[in-house]
Amino acid sequence: MKNKTFNDIQFTTHPNGYGIAGILAVNDFTISVIAGPGYYSFPKQDFQSPDKYEAFEVAVWDADGEFITQDIFPGHENDVIGWLSKDDINDLILKLETQNAWIPEV
Repeated sequence: MKNKTFNDIQFTTHPNGYGIAGILAVNDFTISVIAGPGYYSFPKQDFQSPDKYEAFEVAVWDADGEFITQDIFPGHENDVIGWLSKDDINDLILKLETQNAWIPEV
């Protein structure tokens, strides 16, 4: 089976009308990727193609709809993390596919 990558994310206009938003299901996880004005992304412009952006804002949640971004990015204290490159997102997807992204506390 082919591993998913950033290129598998289907982007549309963000629901607020500017920038882009995409969601990718990976095993029991969901990754949200957005970019545009007002987000932790670069450049802060209203482009409609992910190719125009260098960095993105990302959130991850589990099958129960609970944010797990902080679990995957230790030391991060928010439900979203900004400024991730396409390569960073590909690394995240691979971790989620192998389910080695985080180890829950027992």
